[in-house]
Amino acid sequence: MKHTLSVLVENNAGVLSRISGLFARRGFNIHSLAVGVTENEAISRITIVAQGDDYTLEQIAKQLNKLVDVIKIRSVKEEELLSRELMLIKVGCAPDKRHELVAIAEISGAKVSDVSAQSVTLELSANAQRLAAFEALLNPYGIREIARTGVIALQKGANSLNT
Repeated sequence: MKHTLSVLVENNAGVLSRISGLFARRGFNIHSLAVGVTENEAISRITIVAQGDDYTLEQIAKQLNKLVDVIKIRSVKEEELLSRELMLIKVGCAPDKRHELVAIAEISGAKVSDVSAQSVTLELSANAQRLAAFEALLNPYGIREIARTGVIALQKGANSLNT
């Protein structure tokens, strides 16, 4: 089972290294990791998607809480989660097929980011299910390259993880 953790940390050098080292030492697997500043430049938000059961999640939270730079941790349940990833996808495309890719992009809410003689690069920001569906639509055209960010997430509704 995948768990999404939202972690507020002090925006100091080495914080990410200490957190990833903790995961490595304990044998916890990170499925996705994204870091960015928050509304307060002194604080960063780390979104971690980790694989494991409830016991593993509890152990991860306990270990993270021991780190000096960690301010707050929240495990966000799937039904309370508003999450997005960014995907860039380069597709082989002869000029006579571009209109088809542009139509797929428009229907999917994607943006054309680059066009060359033999390829089109598209970008889409969405949840994992929509990205997978978008990738499946583009498979017949010949995907040359994919790059994805880690998951970023906030809890739905009025609740927030503030300091």
